[in-house]
Amino acid sequence: MIHAAPVEVTYKNMRFLITHNPTNVTLSKFIEDWPFDDGTPPSNQIVDDWLSLVKIKFREDPGCCIAIHCVAGLGRAPVLVALALIEGGMKYEDAVQFIRQKRLGAFNSKQLLYLEKYRPKMWLCFKDSSGHRNNCCLQ
Repeated sequence: MIHAAPVEVTYKNMRFLITHNPTNVTLSKFIEDWPFDDGTPPSNQIVDDWLSLVKIKFREDPGCCIAIHCVAGLGRAPVLVALALIEGGMKYEDAVQFIRQKRLGAFNSKQLLYLEKYRPKMWLCFKDSSGHRNNCCLQ
């Protein structure tokens, strides 16, 4: 099986590397394992865990790149990256198009419907010194 090359997706202060299934050599580089069925959207718990990781990693290490994988790098990994982009202020249609420009074939119809219905939880927004939310980007 031939896999697509890894692609980097950058938006505001967030960088992601979408890749296919890691090898035994590269597996140790991944710090979390959140399996969910191929072709389906993630559970609420996985979404919450993912967004929490994104917020923490980009806050602790600005400019870092989060590598994310699934078997082919076309469904589950792009969905999670799209969720982070949406939480960062991007419209779902723009997030889908942005990722598909780099990762051809990303998303199936179930995943697209999930992203269309997804409502941001404001996980990646921070309050300024006066208590107001900023424009939903990591500072």
